[in-house]
Amino acid sequence: MRILIVTQYFWPESFVVNDLVRWLTKAGHSVTVATGKPNYPTGELAPGYTRDKVQYETFAGTQVFRIPSRPRHQATALNLALNYLSFAWSGLLWFPRLLKRHEFDVILVLAMPITAALPAILLRWLKRCHLALWVQDLWPQVVTSTGFVDSRLVVATLHVLVKFIYRAADTVLVQSNQFVGPIAKMIPKKKIFVLPNFAPPSDEEALPLPLAIAGLFPRRFSVVFAGNLGRAQSLSTIVHAARILRLHPDILIVVAGTGSHAETLREAVTAAKLTNVQMIGMLDRRMMPELFRHADCLLVTLGNHPALNATIPSKIQAYMKAGRPIVGAVNGAAADLIERAGVGLTGQAEDGAGLAQNIIALTKMPAIKRQEMGRAGRAYYEKHFDADQVLSRLLGILQREMSCHA
Repeated sequence: MRILIVTQYFWPESFVVNDLVRWLTKAGHSVTVATGKPNYPTGELAPGYTRDKVQYETFAGTQVFRIPSRPRHQATALNLALNYLSFAWSGLLWFPRLLKRHEFDVILVLAMPITAALPAILLRWLKRCHLALWVQDLWPQVVTSTGFVDSRLVVATLHVLVKFIYRAADTVLVQSNQFVGPIAKMIPKKKIFVLPNFAPPSDEEALPLPLAIAGLFPRRFSVVFAGNLGRAQSLSTIVHAARILRLHPDILIVVAGTGSHAETLREAVTAAKLTNVQMIGMLDRRMMPELFRHADCLLVTLGNHPALNATIPSKIQAYMKAGRPIVGAVNGAAADLIERAGVGLTGQAEDGAGLAQNIIALTKMPAIKRQEMGRAGRAYYEKHFDADQVLSRLLGILQREMSCHA
């Protein structure tokens, strides 16, 4: 197939879209990427990129078009809105010209944010091809769940926009069953397909951890949180749990990653004088297998909101692949998955005391029981979330739906 991928985020930003492009290209498909300028998660442009000019690259044998767009800068509501709208507006202006001589069978939009679909809708009309959205968040609910927007007018406007985007798509792919009901209120249910996230394939050479980080783990029960440090992750829950766990000096929480609330977390840890929390920053993703191997358990937290309760953070698939038990302060789809797979212990979202109790329970659990949890998670991952399986299903859905709409 001739596939155009429209995504606001792309390499060197660390998202699964990079692995998607590698996989599709390796499978023999003709892939083109239309994207913006990398500035996540720092908010500033990555070295070698300019804000105003169109830039051309190749990635894994794939042609990449990068359009001018405004960086996120500090992740305030205004800056994020301007960043999202900048990419959408620039895409409407630039993509038709840049891709004028290209023909596609399908346009696949990584709808993070969903406004990234707006230029793809224009291209779908111009190219007369199939448009598929892969949705990672429930819009507009997600903007209220994270507290960035509380204006009824803005939310109502977003609802109209989101409804337009869904209706313009031929196929809508969602990451959990809990997405189907809310989206089916806007479009026919037959257009919606559940396609879970996948963990990145293990085709890169693993890198060892820096000695200073590796030295944190011996002789302590280590709880590792890896990923984005944003408002949705309810980082205050981790701080609350860590306060309680001060009475257990053999337990260490290691936080790997960065994001809009990284400094807020750092300040809270410092203010509470928590020596049982170590923030190690963002690591090269090739170090993640080694980080997970050192961990006794892996941590996931989310806020308590219907939009977040429908979400399964992609880190859960990566945690399962690592074969380590998971401890979570999450509700809804994420909690259901952890419990169904038998991979760990969960408590209510935003419940730091419950999280601390579950961490303590894991420390008291026989090591063989924790190993069984890890093996159960790995087996569940191989059955449901393996990249080859998920992406083969993606192609099957696209090919079937394209023939239906031909």
